[in-house]
Amino acid sequence: MKALITVITGQDGYYLSKLLLEKGYEVHGLIRRSSSFNTSRIEPLMSKYESENKLKLYYSDLLDSSSITSLINLIEPDEVYNLAAQSHVAVSFKNPLYTSQVGTIGVISLLEAVKNSSKNIKFYQASSSEMYGGEDDSLLNEESQFTPKSPYAVSKVFAHEMTKIYRESYDMFAVNGILFNHESPHRGETFVTRKVTKAVGRIKQGIQTKLTLGNLNAFRDWGFAGDYVEGMWLMMQHSSPEDWVLATGESITVKEFAKKSFEAVGLNFEDFVITSERYLRPNEVDFLLGDSTKAREKLDWSPKTSIDELVSIMVDSDLNLAKKDGKQKR
Repeated sequence: MKALITVITGQDGYYLSKLLLEKGYEVHGLIRRSSSFNTSRIEPLMSKYESENKLKLYYSDLLDSSSITSLINLIEPDEVYNLAAQSHVAVSFKNPLYTSQVGTIGVISLLEAVKNSSKNIKFYQASSSEMYGGEDDSLLNEESQFTPKSPYAVSKVFAHEMTKIYRESYDMFAVNGILFNHESPHRGETFVTRKVTKAVGRIKQGIQTKLTLGNLNAFRDWGFAGDYVEGMWLMMQHSSPEDWVLATGESITVKEFAKKSFEAVGLNFEDFVITSERYLRPNEVDFLLGDSTKAREKLDWSPKTSIDELVSIMVDSDLNLAKKDGKQKR
């Protein structure tokens, strides 16, 4: 089996690549050319699998449709996982054009290449819980209404609906995975959970004194990214192409996540956390809670990692990083 993963260097790209390689897949990954070669997350996989020709990387850009078509024809994958997006919600307000281009032109480039391939290729589109808008405390499933509140969320709704159109119009095996927030030590440092746990490690080691956050009262359904990529794979193995919600079914506030993180190292978060309007979104999503009953019943998927275990994993990792940083500075 051969799989193509867009943005293989991201958090989900790392965990999905690891899962597929362990299952015996040949994994091909797209990385976008930039001034720095940012492959730090997947370097352990590269050192283990590149020599066996099991992991191959390519420079490409989803906005270059001819490049995407050429690569699909060259690789002839069995499965394509589109994880590409400008995924930081706050940044999407500051850079709405690029955010929208990746979510619209990018997904069409992939869908067209898959549709026109001589091989029957399965396609996975990474949808997002941000599409729902979080206007009340409803339990959200595959049938819930989308009310996007950011350029990022709008781009995700477009990609989600376009994937459905290609599935229904061209009889393609194309699925949407509506994943609620999923985190890990490999989460980008500008995302709130990782921002918190990194600060906890640095404050514990005396490197940092304060942590500044925005809306402490936003509720999110947080799970572990390693559990969620298994759900992605299971969607692609299902007998029919459908849309799926992956979530824990529990929602806590940013404040609660921060409190748990500081308590994990014996600190009181109130002594270190301050808030600033600078970190507030122009249009806030207040409450997200997912209902993954369909995935639990039809895919036999369920999250294995509790919120407390997730906090522990992330805090331990960032505490170790802070200790190394402290030693280097001394």
